[in-house]
Amino acid sequence: MSEAENPISVADGPASATVSSIPAYRALPALARDPLGALVAFGNASRGSVVRIGLGLLRPYLVTNPAHVQHVLRDHSAIYLRDGSGMLWGAVKRLFGEGIMAEGEVWQESRRILQPLFTAKRVDAMVDVMADEIYRAVDEVPAGRVLDASAEMSRIVCRAVVRVLFGDKVSVDDAVRIVAAQDAISASVVARVLAPFVPNSVPMPGDRAFRDNAALIDDILLPAVRRARAQPDGGDDIISTLSRAKTADGRDIDERQIRNDTVSMFASATETSYRLLTFLWPHLKAHPDVAAALYREIDDVVGDATPDRSHLARLTYTRMVLDEMLRLYPIGWLIPRVAAADDVIDGVPIPKGATLLVSPYITQRLDAYWDRPAEFRPDRFAARPAERRHRYTHYPFGGGPHKCIGQHLFYLEAQLIVAAVLSRFRVRVHTPGIPAPRPAASLRSGGKVELTLVPRGAV
Repeated sequence: MSEAENPISVADGPASATVSSIPAYRALPALARDPLGALVAFGNASRGSVVRIGLGLLRPYLVTNPAHVQHVLRDHSAIYLRDGSGMLWGAVKRLFGEGIMAEGEVWQESRRILQPLFTAKRVDAMVDVMADEIYRAVDEVPAGRVLDASAEMSRIVCRAVVRVLFGDKVSVDDAVRIVAAQDAISASVVARVLAPFVPNSVPMPGDRAFRDNAALIDDILLPAVRRARAQPDGGDDIISTLSRAKTADGRDIDERQIRNDTVSMFASATETSYRLLTFLWPHLKAHPDVAAALYREIDDVVGDATPDRSHLARLTYTRMVLDEMLRLYPIGWLIPRVAAADDVIDGVPIPKGATLLVSPYITQRLDAYWDRPAEFRPDRFAARPAERRHRYTHYPFGGGPHKCIGQHLFYLEAQLIVAAVLSRFRVRVHTPGIPAPRPAASLRSGGKVELTLVPRGAV
């Protein structure tokens, strides 16, 4: 196939003077057919070099090489900023507002206040409570009935995190409603993510769904914030911590910032877990050898006991499965940045104001960094020091100062949920094949996953 015929070929130029590019007449049709597949193809075609993608009015730089990703997210993070009016962040900011999802002083204040709640030491101290809540949630699963995997996983995840992160400020039922609203919002902003140059004043598809669901979230969380501010209880949950926090110069954190950070932390604590676990079950059906190894480890380690902290260190294959799922399905799949100053990445000039697209989804599926990257192979995460990869070859939680502070919580929570489900049940998935991932504000399953949980002794 010639370059003119290939919609994903890269036009090469001298790296020190110009950047390779994919013109709009090639890029746009490929993205319209299969946006995720096209982006991975662009990354493979560029062979790790920075490449510019023609998207009409927007011509972002695609950054896929792990060393270049580190340059953007960590080493020069002061230059590469979230843009509250740009691609993805312009849409997301309408929900999360100014706070830990922002930049500058507001972000620094939120990070300073919230980081202590997510240290490994504190999260480890919550394991027993979280394990108990997960066991109770799994105990309530209606065995033998066909279930919507996403709805059931979101209920279990909400039960797991609400008590340890929000105390008695948010009920499990309200948490499930918030998750459903966030799911609707994630889908509603697709048009604005793809057309970031359209002002918010111009109506777009999904705007009404966004407004309705954002209002639902506020109706649940704002009263909880106001009660906590009016009657401080000394609790160490997220809302209590934010409500009594002070800025560096001694001022109270205002109500809107507390609301913004509460919404952000709720999404961070729930979304990756329930979405990733929804993706997991069809993969176990399609890979019976992986399923058998996972069942075997959980039977050997947990047996008939209730999964708790004593089991976690020995659930090594379970952790490998989760790492491989995160490789294939990083829920925060796109990390756009805007250059606040001129820079150079591996000889490619990056002008001030340029948009850069960094994506764990793309880097984690590239041929240059992974053997048979499209395959589901948890054993690739077995400990092999001689095969150490660049740290930004696998970065499902982002990197640098904006790296997700809930990473440690996710692993504990997800391992406990998988162990609790599989120590008691065998999973029968009714959905044919593996639903394709679908890009939105966060990565989501392109189809419904239905399953039945059968008591282990009845199989």
